[in-house]
Amino acid sequence: MRALVLSEYKHLDVRDVPEPAVGDADVLVRVRACGICGSDVHGYDGSSGRRIPPAVMGHEAAGVVERIGAAVEHVSPGDRVTFDSTVSCGRCDYCRAHRSNLCDQRKVLGVSCADYRRAGAFAELIAVPEHIVYRLPDEVPFEHAAMVEPVSVAVHAVARAPMPARDAVVVGAGTIGLLVIQALRAAGAGRVIAVDVDEGKLALARRLGAEVTLNPTAVDLPSEVRRLTEGGADVALECVGATEPIQTAVACVRKGGSVVLVGNASPGIQLPLQAVVTGELTLLGTCASNGEYPRAIELLRTGAIDVRPLITLVAPLADGPALFERLYAREPGLMKVILLP
Repeated sequence: MRALVLSEYKHLDVRDVPEPAVGDADVLVRVRACGICGSDVHGYDGSSGRRIPPAVMGHEAAGVVERIGAAVEHVSPGDRVTFDSTVSCGRCDYCRAHRSNLCDQRKVLGVSCADYRRAGAFAELIAVPEHIVYRLPDEVPFEHAAMVEPVSVAVHAVARAPMPARDAVVVGAGTIGLLVIQALRAAGAGRVIAVDVDEGKLALARRLGAEVTLNPTAVDLPSEVRRLTEGGADVALECVGATEPIQTAVACVRKGGSVVLVGNASPGIQLPLQAVVTGELTLLGTCASNGEYPRAIELLRTGAIDVRPLITLVAPLADGPALFERLYAREPGLMKVILLP
């Protein structure tokens, strides 16, 4: 079968690779669409340390069931499906406590690190265990279904926040931030304030549900948020993962408020400790998703979350190497790219 292979850092090529083996509990999926995640772009140059060549990346995907293992019971060949990016063991303490995103044996599709290697979905076929597979309604096209994974991440992040919030600040209006904005509205949040330095992203944030958009290069952001919210927002969700935006999120919440850390771009940051301590703030981490796939699929089906404005390009797998180069170069206006194996 054909696959997009990271043969060495900053070099991808489309080539023939062996078809995946299908175990008794596995589902073989013919991939119809797979999104390029920001983590794939970080893996492209080796900076994440989690994509060691040679590797087939890709974990935001949807397709059609091609074949099933002997023990598979709930899906059949021909079913339209998507699947979780996280492969959990189902046996550890976290899995038994219904916190499979924290599984001790957790593996992620398309990740090839020192601990494990798991082939991803930038390929014609992928084999995944049945317990992470979900059927898709006919109304959701494959290109949109490839966004179920990031939608589930946004829904999970919002579920970590104290809700309903009267005022919520979203710092970073990239793909995840824009999905978080919509997930907040779907969860009953009051006013949503989006923060970004890119005016184009802020315009998209307004289109997708943010009532207020602020550019920190144009206003004194903490002062403006305090003025709008009478002392600060109930919650801020930080969707970048770097020191400055995290400091911004902390500065925007009221005393006793909460900050949800969604972004994961940096391994370490400088935390404004005294602001957190004296404001008695709650800091909440959020990792992947944990059972939110059915909810994410339903939000897409009903249009409560609209992914169409986030998808910049839909292209064949053969265009993958060039598109990775463009994403890595941070081409303006290029947001979500969906590849069609």
